Amino acid sequence: MTRSATISLDLSAAGATVSPRIFGTFVEHMGRCVYEGIYEPTHSTADATGFRGDVRELVRGLGATIVRYPGGNFVSGYRWEDGVGPRENRPRRLDAAWHSTESNAVGLHEFADWAETVGLELMEAVNLGTRGPAEAADLLEYANHPSGTALSDQRRTNGREEPFGIRVWCLGNEMDGPWQIGHKTADEYGRIAAETARLMRFIDPDIELVVAGSSNHEMPTFGTWERTVLAHTADLVDHISVHAYYEEEPGDPASFLASSVGLDAYLDEVAGIIDDVRAEHGIARPIGISVDEWNVWNQTRWNEVDKPAVFTGGWPEAPRLIEDEYTALDAVVVGSLLISLISHADRVSMANLAQLVNVIAPIRCEPGGAAWRQPTYFPFADAAHHARGRVILPGIDAEVLETARYGSVPSIASVATIDENRLALFAVNRSLTDAHTVSFTAPGRVISAHVLAGADGDVRTTNGPDAELVAPREVEVESSSGIHTLTLPPVSWACVRVELDSAALDSVAGDAL
Repeated sequence: MTRSATISLDLSAAGATVSPRIFGTFVEHMGRCVYEGIYEPTHSTADATGFRGDVRELVRGLGATIVRYPGGNFVSGYRWEDGVGPRENRPRRLDAAWHSTESNAVGLHEFADWAETVGLELMEAVNLGTRGPAEAADLLEYANHPSGTALSDQRRTNGREEPFGIRVWCLGNEMDGPWQIGHKTADEYGRIAAETARLMRFIDPDIELVVAGSSNHEMPTFGTWERTVLAHTADLVDHISVHAYYEEEPGDPASFLASSVGLDAYLDEVAGIIDDVRAEHGIARPIGISVDEWNVWNQTRWNEVDKPAVFTGGWPEAPRLIEDEYTALDAVVVGSLLISLISHADRVSMANLAQLVNVIAPIRCEPGGAAWRQPTYFPFADAAHHARGRVILPGIDAEVLETARYGSVPSIASVATIDENRLALFAVNRSLTDAHTVSFTAPGRVISAHVLAGADGDVRTTNGPDAELVAPREVEVESSSGIHTLTLPPVSWACVRVELDSAALDSVAGDAL
């Protein structure tokens, strides 16, 4: 069955500006993300520094803007000093977070240089698990101070004459989690985060700091953790983190497709807590939400099958960890989560798809072999390349779907952005069974439109090194008097771009553009 839906766009109601940092990513020293992922010196495409050229080109095509590094759970046991200086002098260490052996062949210098080649701003995390304010301050001085001190001159000796100039720093990772190395209570973490923030700002007052929020919405301490931590740090930090992963529960794809409803509620709750704490403590400093880990992830399989096997084995280098094979269904859910992030541009200051290569990633590769794009690559690339300017929150008239987890949800999720004379519309059809003929009004000419769905309607279709079965396909859009209509198959993602008529731009209120 084909149903009808209408997306109403009010150009005069353009709101918050989308931060490019919403389209960030995450590289952790975990599994094959770094080693055999971005870095493989023996690969036929590797450059002189050992980084894979084929992976580099896919990363550039993804369009990500900022990268969180080096963890993740890994950072809570990491000694940053191990990753600088001559490689032959770097120690091999046990990584207790992922029960692996870390060679330290890639450290700050190598990764920062690579990030620059692919256009990624570096977002550095400091270890507040086994270490504290002094070590974080040392890393900041090493990275950002020009010269004339032991640490800054050590950086120069190690090959980096100019400072790295890292602006964004994460104060630890998931410190509320009992799995975390150096796990702390909210008061313990809040105090060490505040002391670290003060010391780091003494050294470089221009940095931005991200304090660790709850590891997920289901943590028993969620809410209380945020309030306590912000009571210690709200006058010192610029962002608080949110981590959000979603998976399909057996027999319930409908709820999975509505995951963004859960993310919407999560973001609204955290925003409310921020507002309450700022009001209670008289804090003028704005605090953004950094969704610095988010994705689709089969956590049940990891916790029940893969993790026990990994943690009872030896200490391998770069083992295969959570290399989920994503489907068209997963891609559409990722698209809907992107719609949620863009829709909250007034509160979400940054977001990082976790992770970039191999580990629950949009890009996969094999050692000595091919690199390829997973289905989740494409919605992210669409949003990263085309969600520019200010956000338009649409009205949606569509079929209502019933879900076990989220109740009644609209079959269509959508958001639009407007930048100069370009409008970009993003939409998802959540229906498992019904195509939707979707109409929207935007005075102007459609310059591109494509849809992503499973091959031959199979939502379980995946991609691999030999076949890219799930990829965007151009679709026809019928246009008449500024009304544009296209068909979205069941379980699909769409990206439509419109060049607006100059007369239409006159209706946009104030400085909306």
